[in-house]
Amino acid sequence: MKVQGVFLVAIYYLAFTQLVKGQPQPREACQTRCGDVAIEYPFGISSGCYYPGDDSFNITCKEDRPYVLGDTEVENFNHSGQLQVRLNRSVTCYDEQENLNRFEYSNITLANLSLSANTKFTLVGCNALAILAAFGMKNYTTGCISTCTSPPEVNGKCNGAGCCRSDVSFPLDSYRFQAVPDRISIVPSMHQYNRCTYAFLVEDGMFNFYATEDLKNLRNARDFPVVLDWSIGKQTCEQVGNTSICGANSECFNSTRGIGYNCKCFEGFEGNPYLPVGCQDINECTNPIHKHNCMDPDTCRNKDGGFDCKCQSGYRLDTFNMSCKRKDFGWAIIILGTTTGFLVILLGVCFTKQRLRRRKDTEVRQKFFEKNGGRILIQRLSEAGTSNFDVKIFTEEGMKEATNGYDESRILGQGGQGTVYKGILPDKSIVAIKKARLGDCSQVDQFISEVCMLSKINHRNVVKILGCCLETEYPLLVYEFITNGTLSDHLHGSLFDSSLTWEHRLRIAIEVAGTLAYLHSSASIPIIHRDVKTDNILLDENLTAKVADFGASKLIPMDKEQLTTMVRGTLGYLDPEYYNTGLLNEKSDVYSFGVVLMELLSGQKALSFDRPETSKHLVSYFASAKKENRLHEIIDGQVMNEENQREIQETARIALECTRLMGEERPMMKEVAAELEALRVKKIKHQWSDQYPEEIEHLLGRHIFSAQGVTNSRGYDSINNEAMSDIEAGR
Repeated sequence: MKVQGVFLVAIYYLAFTQLVKGQPQPREACQTRCGDVAIEYPFGISSGCYYPGDDSFNITCKEDRPYVLGDTEVENFNHSGQLQVRLNRSVTCYDEQENLNRFEYSNITLANLSLSANTKFTLVGCNALAILAAFGMKNYTTGCISTCTSPPEVNGKCNGAGCCRSDVSFPLDSYRFQAVPDRISIVPSMHQYNRCTYAFLVEDGMFNFYATEDLKNLRNARDFPVVLDWSIGKQTCEQVGNTSICGANSECFNSTRGIGYNCKCFEGFEGNPYLPVGCQDINECTNPIHKHNCMDPDTCRNKDGGFDCKCQSGYRLDTFNMSCKRKDFGWAIIILGTTTGFLVILLGVCFTKQRLRRRKDTEVRQKFFEKNGGRILIQRLSEAGTSNFDVKIFTEEGMKEATNGYDESRILGQGGQGTVYKGILPDKSIVAIKKARLGDCSQVDQFISEVCMLSKINHRNVVKILGCCLETEYPLLVYEFITNGTLSDHLHGSLFDSSLTWEHRLRIAIEVAGTLAYLHSSASIPIIHRDVKTDNILLDENLTAKVADFGASKLIPMDKEQLTTMVRGTLGYLDPEYYNTGLLNEKSDVYSFGVVLMELLSGQKALSFDRPETSKHLVSYFASAKKENRLHEIIDGQVMNEENQREIQETARIALECTRLMGEERPMMKEVAAELEALRVKKIKHQWSDQYPEEIEHLLGRHIFSAQGVTNSRGYDSINNEAMSDIEAGR
């Protein structure tokens, strides 16, 4: 016999025919019990005793058992909107010859009731399929499959072997379900277990599967407990307003079914909230279930919705253990007075300590201000006039706010010259705040001189100093914020891809060389940077170079060509002559710039332990490659092409001249700047002469762009980064 298909049946959805106005109540002399079960409104037995217009509340009492919807037995009522009933199972059985000899399916219409969300659709049997199909608010189908390849465990879980279950996740108000065994795939040894298969709905937790008993006859159980949800009408509490049937001392709440509403008594009341005076006050003083917590029962006084523990005169209630204790006014006054006095003294001490702390903080800030040269700076400003200095003195509090309390997330970089933070000033402008380190008090005067001098530098390729704060242990310097990282970041890929073209690199070299030439030759007092390196060359959004970090810089008096100082700088960029003698002059910056130029050409770091022993220092690596005529091997592959080979060779020659061992053999910085600028001018002349040869020759002359001619006949304007041609006709 072939397995029969699953039949879906039409479901008739019943609804209210009209809204009952006012607050309908049951008539007098209604039957209120059926056997041992109390029947309470809105449910009732016979017409006029249940909520009108909805037969879902009509209870039939047969043989002292209540039934709803005709033949569904009721076990328990709940005022909060739940009804516990027993629903029949579905069963399909076959005889030993595999012929269908029993078939029962369950089909029910719940009208205005619906299955609760904690209902499980369950199948018991081997190699069978159970399907539940429903029509109602929405069509809905669910089911599960149970298989058996061997006898299930005696106390096995309902996990698909002999038993399966499925959640009923949609509120159902009518349904049909049945179990269909697959007789073809039944294992012969399983005949003793699976002659019948069963499908049923059951409340979660109310059925435990036992294989040896349940697979044979389901322990002769014909129905199972299920919770149904019910509610009043189809409107929410907000929609019905004060026309709900909720009585006095009760409140309305929306049904979990998604339609209608239910009622519940206020806290401290009990009874039937659907009757006008159904909710009565609970007397906690005498009620054994809702009991008071007064230590002495004689002190309990009932009130609407609660109770009080009333102590007699002269006693007070100890709320910790709800007991009455004798009042002691004398001790109370003493304790109150003592507590008040103690609080006054405590507040006075705190206020005094706070004032002392503020005074101490002020003294400490003043001490640091003096130590870091604040008085000297103010004197310099007053002598020269504030218009000559573009520098602002910031407060310690302002610096704390700008750096969010020197938060670690604001750190931009750290080095031997100090720590640099990202700061946000009150006007929302972004600045870089550097915590400088002074070696000793003898450096204060020089530090202030350097701040004043740097504040007057107005060069487009120098990071501008905006001001300083001297109220901290180490002075803070405030600079303009450059957004695009350092040249080292771009060359070595720590933050950015190494995408600088040769044109970018040549222009950056010219800008840095022009800046150093200006500091050495054009500043009112010559300045030696002393720490020129790619980490101290910043790039803005247009890749314009900005020389930064003058923390190691030195001012050279007009009457001296060099200074004897403690050696400062960075390994890889440090002038070997300065390192050995301690004698500092502008040629030390020339050497460091030569190393930067080599980095621009090769894209490699100044000092790398990954290179051979004799080539760890980029200068040695570069010199040996030049000597062995293999310079092309170390030039960055993404910058060299057929058009710029001569420019790169000339730039490499300049870099090697800058890094000669003896300082006197190195060129001056302004000479380096002029030669680099000449390379760019030649490139421009070559590009223009291809298009306008006659005009260029007429305007600039035939030999003006020769390398020797530029070196001998050009000056250099470092402020504007321009080579100034000495054209004979213009002299």
